[in-house]
Amino acid sequence: MASASLMRLPWRPLWKDTRLLTARPSLNVVALGFIDEVSRVAAAVLHPIIASGHILVIATVAADETGQAYNINADMAASEITTAVGVEKLLLLTDMFGILANRNDLGSLVKEVGIAGVRRMVAGGQVDGGMIPKVECCACALAQGVHTASIIDRRFLHSLLLEILTDEDTGTMITG
Repeated sequence: MASASLMRLPWRPLWKDTRLLTARPSLNVVALGFIDEVSRVAAAVLHPIIASGHILVIATVAADETGQAYNINADMAASEITTAVGVEKLLLLTDMFGILANRNDLGSLVKEVGIAGVRRMVAGGQVDGGMIPKVECCACALAQGVHTASIIDRRFLHSLLLEILTDEDTGTMITG
């Protein structure tokens, strides 16, 4: 059983104290249940944490200028945070194989595609549903200076390590 002193730790959520993510209020936000987009990332808050070797786990909640909390799409938050801290590669782990040339054929994995190609695939209906925010966040990150963005299937054993340490692709890499 935990002692009473451990149960009263002076912990407060980072996003609330530092306004790590600031939301951009829109007209439809209340109708959608306070879901919005990121307007600013306080990268200065993240740099010392990253430099100290810590792994960040960030809740994708943002506050507007009044302190109202908003839910932020995790993919888009990842894109904004990635560009704000200046990383070279964005990796999205998901339970999809990646982008499929034929969404009904698991053997049609697209190993690499440019932004223009992925936009054509979205317009043509090859990419739909929950993959649209993923490819949009990758395109956004690439447009803001990230070198590559990959959508990786987390269900494969060691998929992240394979993507980072080998030439074996475990999903789709989107390039600028």
